[in-house]
Amino acid sequence: MQIFKKKSTILIVDDSTANIRILSEILGKEYQIIFATTGVDALESAVTGTPDLILLDIMMPEMDGYEICSRLKSDSRTSDIPVIFITSLDKEQHETVGLELGGIDYITKPINPNLVRLRIRNHMELKILQDHYKNLSSKDGLTGLANRRHFDEFLDREWRRSLRSRSILSLILMDIDCFKPYNDHYGHTAGDDCLKRIASIMFGTMERSTDLIARYGGEEFVCVLPGTDTEGAKVLAEKLRKRVASLEIPHAYSQTGKGYVTISLGIASMTPSKEGRWSALIESADKKLYQAKKLGRDCVVG
Repeated sequence: MQIFKKKSTILIVDDSTANIRILSEILGKEYQIIFATTGVDALESAVTGTPDLILLDIMMPEMDGYEICSRLKSDSRTSDIPVIFITSLDKEQHETVGLELGGIDYITKPINPNLVRLRIRNHMELKILQDHYKNLSSKDGLTGLANRRHFDEFLDREWRRSLRSRSILSLILMDIDCFKPYNDHYGHTAGDDCLKRIASIMFGTMERSTDLIARYGGEEFVCVLPGTDTEGAKVLAEKLRKRVASLEIPHAYSQTGKGYVTISLGIASMTPSKEGRWSALIESADKKLYQAKKLGRDCVVG
């Protein structure tokens, strides 16, 4: 059963271009093929090429397949990519090592084309199913945005990455103004529709794939902006504020006096330190959001 619509990507890692060519000929009609001939290139391609599966030769110069696999599994960006070892070594002797490192299977040389196609297809379909269910579990059921769990995982990962690179990280915390009166007077069905419309226009405002917008809880939303300073975050926050206002969702019971739904936004920016915690970034943004509400709502404080 072919369950995927677009070609999935396979990264072939082998220091022999002849072996890469053979595997490409076997798999190239069904999958997009990228390749690397060194361990360093393999690690980089696993991040930038976002492969769905990796075929990894064990006998590599400088960095062997086991070390490459170990590094892939220790990096949160690549830890979920299935790794299949390709080897001419005795399978019984070496397969335990690879499986303990996180590999999912072995393919032995000389290559059997039909066997390779079948095994790759089975593993690929399993991977796509897993990705599908993982994607569902990371989304908010009402708005389709990332949910709180996904946000927590993303912020933790970006905090650690910013710590390593000594780069700044910004966060925008947003709240729909006077949402309880909206729900009380227009009903929860209208409230759900309001949340979905705002989530949709917020998602459409995001410009970088490296950023994340999520539903934080109730009527609150949050943006994580890696490598963005306060001024850059303010630019995006103002766009979000104006885009939500442009919907002109009627709200006769708002205390802003605008007559339509608005949002308040608080911004915090930090360069992570070893002593710091990403929860401090949220707390800082929450304080700025509180200030925005004290200033009359429908504004940005950063």
